[in-house]
Amino acid sequence: MTEHAESPVVAIFGGSFNPPHVGHLLAATYVLACTPVDRVVVVPTYRHPFQKPLAPFDDRLAMCRHAFAGMANVEVSDVEKMLGGESLTVRTLEHFASVHPHWRMRLVIGADVLNELPTWTRPDRVRELAPPLPLARVGHVAPNDADTSPPVLPDVSSTTVRGLFAKAEWEQAQRLVPASVVAYARQHGLYR
Repeated sequence: MTEHAESPVVAIFGGSFNPPHVGHLLAATYVLACTPVDRVVVVPTYRHPFQKPLAPFDDRLAMCRHAFAGMANVEVSDVEKMLGGESLTVRTLEHFASVHPHWRMRLVIGADVLNELPTWTRPDRVRELAPPLPLARVGHVAPNDADTSPPVLPDVSSTTVRGLFAKAEWEQAQRLVPASVVAYARQHGLYR
């Protein structure tokens, strides 16, 4: 940890979290343990820019709060709901930069998503505000020129988890998802 009172390094970890799973928890843990980051801010997407269907925002926010509960130096933010409309990384980062000008931000991103970054809104501004901190996942290829971690994250996806929830395969799901998230999804009938 590199705690600097005036200018902490804050990793912004955005995503659909539809639902959050063990890969997300391990990503936050890895960033805090193995990179010069003081805090991780988890930012669930409010409205996906590519119209990807998602569970309701308040449910995904609640599941993130369950998943990351008790993790030191990790907080879950509802900033994208507050900003409203379509979720754009650049808008979220600009908001954080205006509210927390002392933060030095990094953007946690899957190494496999790095190729998509040029298609985002104002990718150069995103890189300027929060240089990417790419994390590699087992079984997924990073761009050749990417400065990434070794593949430290398991090959777990929210798509796989939603499939397990849809088939009520709770025992298998609980190997990939925190128990409190499984309980929340079952209680609220999500992904059925």
